Amino acid sequence: MNYELDNIDRQILAELTVDARVSFQDIARRLVVSGGTVHVRVHKMREAGLIKGFKVVIDPEKLGYDVCAFIGINLHNAGDYTVVMEKLKTFTEITEIHYTTGTYSIFVKILAATTRGLHHFLVDKLQKISEIQSTETFMSLDRPVEGKLPLGDL
Repeated sequence: MNYELDNIDRQILAELTVDARVSFQDIARRLVVSGGTVHVRVHKMREAGLIKGFKVVIDPEKLGYDVCAFIGINLHNAGDYTVVMEKLKTFTEITEIHYTTGTYSIFVKILAATTRGLHHFLVDKLQKISEIQSTETFMSLDRPVEGKLPLGDL
């Protein structure tokens, strides 16, 4: 289903990305439209699959996850992708998996409580997958922008 975004839709999405719990009436007041307009547009965007859902965003550091790392993974064979993907999905430390072009076949984001936890994940879990040829780990030191979408560029 195609959905043509206009400026009001972009503004509604921008409001929801800041706070998904904001009331449609509050959005309507800020955009100087009716609450019904916001309700109908959000409903249409959900029906079109543009809005996939609303979720709680948890601060991982508040739960004790002080280490965020990205790991580039190279496979022995491109055909190993499906097998490796199924194994990666079982690891609770992995928060994102991307199948990529470029230097790595797969790029994952993980959270760990400590660098020792990261080490345990790499040695005792990831590097035991025989289809993985090599890995390279990048530790995140800061995250000044998170969850931002280029809504104005659409």
